[in-house]
Amino acid sequence: MSNAHAGTMEGIHDESRTGTYLLVALILTVLTVIEVWISYIPALLPVLVPMLIVLSGAKFVLVAAFYMHLHYDSWLFTGILTPLLVLAAFIILALLGLFTRFFAGF
Repeated sequence: MSNAHAGTMEGIHDESRTGTYLLVALILTVLTVIEVWISYIPALLPVLVPMLIVLSGAKFVLVAAFYMHLHYDSWLFTGILTPLLVLAAFIILALLGLFTRFFAGF
């Protein structure tokens, strides 16, 4: 394969990624609108923080997978990242619950 042909193939590959990036940007925008929208619904106040954490986690995974090019690397990296993100969210929620109750006693 000549260098001129290789450059053409790379251009085609980059153009297909542009559509993917725009789709991911649209999904991120929709998730952000949902986050803002649910924060104004008083009935969701008891479950607001967990819902926002789940939505933020989904956005984090999308950004890491596509904009940080994790999607184009081995799936092993995504397979390691996702469970660790879920574990981190549970730890944060547990600490928030623990310290909220601890400081509420004072």
